[in-house]
Amino acid sequence: MTNLCVSLTESTTEDMLSAMRSLPNHVDMVEFRIDYTPNPDVSALCRNKDRPIIVTNRPQREGGGFEGSEENRLSSLREAAEAGADFVDVELDSVSELGELAGQTRKIVSYHNFSETPANLENVYSRLADADPEVAKLAVMANDITDSIRVFDLLNAHRTELPLIALSMGEEGIATRILSGKFGAFLSFACLDEERSAAEGQVSFREMENLYRFSKIDANTEIYGVAADPVAHSMSPAIHNAAFAELGLNAVYLPLRVKQTRPFLDGYERLGLRGLSVTIPHKQSMVGLMDEVDELTERIGALNTINIRDGHRYGYNTDIAAALDSIERAAEHAGLAPLSDCTALVVGAGGAGRAIAYGLSPKVGRLVIANRTESRAENLAGELNAEWCGLDGMAEYEPDILINATSVGMHPRVEDSPVPREMLRPDMVVFDSVYNPIETRLLREAEQAGCTTAPGLEWFVNQGAAQLEIWTEREAPRKLMTEVVKRELGYGND
Repeated sequence: MTNLCVSLTESTTEDMLSAMRSLPNHVDMVEFRIDYTPNPDVSALCRNKDRPIIVTNRPQREGGGFEGSEENRLSSLREAAEAGADFVDVELDSVSELGELAGQTRKIVSYHNFSETPANLENVYSRLADADPEVAKLAVMANDITDSIRVFDLLNAHRTELPLIALSMGEEGIATRILSGKFGAFLSFACLDEERSAAEGQVSFREMENLYRFSKIDANTEIYGVAADPVAHSMSPAIHNAAFAELGLNAVYLPLRVKQTRPFLDGYERLGLRGLSVTIPHKQSMVGLMDEVDELTERIGALNTINIRDGHRYGYNTDIAAALDSIERAAEHAGLAPLSDCTALVVGAGGAGRAIAYGLSPKVGRLVIANRTESRAENLAGELNAEWCGLDGMAEYEPDILINATSVGMHPRVEDSPVPREMLRPDMVVFDSVYNPIETRLLREAEQAGCTTAPGLEWFVNQGAAQLEIWTEREAPRKLMTEVVKRELGYGND
């Protein structure tokens, strides 16, 4: 079983102990980072432990906060052993100077690289193993998500040998923290909260358990995720992990910041990836990496869903049906029937824009594509026998239905809008694909102008539910998924 260890960085001994006692039982261990604590009472920390503890006094050269002499630093670790610490963490370049430890205290011998993931991690592991540790620890910076693949490979290669902690730091390495249990790591580190993180990329202990169900992850856990760049503010992990829990599935859904699609997909498929949500900017580039795609994906050249089964990759697009359902119901409410009498303007010619434009094309009387890069608007319009313009040309049209299929207005740039306010009229339908926030500036101004609005929340949940049903062949809990998004965004559930 992989332990969950919370790193504590409080500034006083009393605060360290108080923070430890506040932690729930599913936190198996704590690490006292005494390099963040001026004049720590090491003996008191060890005597008053309520679960196994690691005492760490990291020097500045290894990314820590300790500024004193090396002898004083190592002396504090010896003191911790004498007082009953379960583990002390000592750096690879210092372990020979530490000497033997008193009592039953075990040594974690650690290696850190805050700039990169070294080319040959096996050499680093061998050096750690040669230092005769009870536990080896390796923490390296992931500059690309593909760096984390080598860390997983290291864990896989040595899972039956020396107890090993192997983590990728940084946003691109978050998966190594969450999936430690799948690959047999000795422990994974978490923080109290984001403001008190001891290393870049640490996830709070609450998210580790409540969002990712860390304690239930094992060798058989199936991996899913959202491939995007950026990905930090995606709501997809919240809705899909809640749905997996509701359905009783041994699966976890991760935020995956992907820059290079092919090496990422090849590497993570080998590690057990079973499915992906795909969003900006990879909806089109992923199509060529599939073995088979559905008819809609083939027509529009953009996907948002990948299902991996029996060594084959299947691509789907669930955006279209979900978006059209929201748009058509809003149009019916606004009295815009039939759609064949309507003009629709789609802002954006990327993956979502292509999907919605292809879906609307056979239904509306007139279709206009607007895009910042005019050549992309022209190309998409040419495929659909539609009209096109740049963003500065939108005001020349008076659409009945206006669709924002860009990320403009998405958190954190919530005061941006892709559409001039003057374009909005009381008889229009305005659909915004952005769901974070639920009420974007565009939707707020559209409501003020008397338009009928279709928020991206419903579209987001429905396309996500369709993805879940493709992956699991189970009915998605749509009501729960909607409630989760609203909760995550700070809204009520009604």
